[in-house]
Amino acid sequence: MAATVKYDEVETGQQIPAVEYRVRRVDLVRYAGASGDFNPIHWNERHAKAVGLPDVIAHGMYTMAQGSRFVTDWAGDPGAVVEYGVRFSSMVVVPDDDNGATITISGVVEDKREDKRVVVTLTARSGDSRVLSKARAVVQLS
Repeated sequence: MAATVKYDEVETGQQIPAVEYRVRRVDLVRYAGASGDFNPIHWNERHAKAVGLPDVIAHGMYTMAQGSRFVTDWAGDPGAVVEYGVRFSSMVVVPDDDNGATITISGVVEDKREDKRVVVTLTARSGDSRVLSKARAVVQLS
């Protein structure tokens, strides 16, 4: 599979439109099962509040995965991402209701390299908080 975004059609400074990802408690339970991270701060409101959190919070790696999903959806090929890294800067608080929380992710093409690779810088927010910082991916384009 090759990236559907063409290197020659991408410019430095190009904005990648924001996408919203809904996060509900059921998503966190599923992620806990897939990842093996059953820490109760990710599913039990009483426990989360007992340790000083405002409510249940999403797994950091779940939040990071949404950033990767954003990049792979844009590129059109999960295998096109050759490097990806983030720092966690805030929590995604997930209330126990039908709406949950929203992670909004957007991107900018920061650099074009000669090897048909581009560097994409991501902005990830939940509510008023930036939840990932120094989020960037190197993507191999066709």
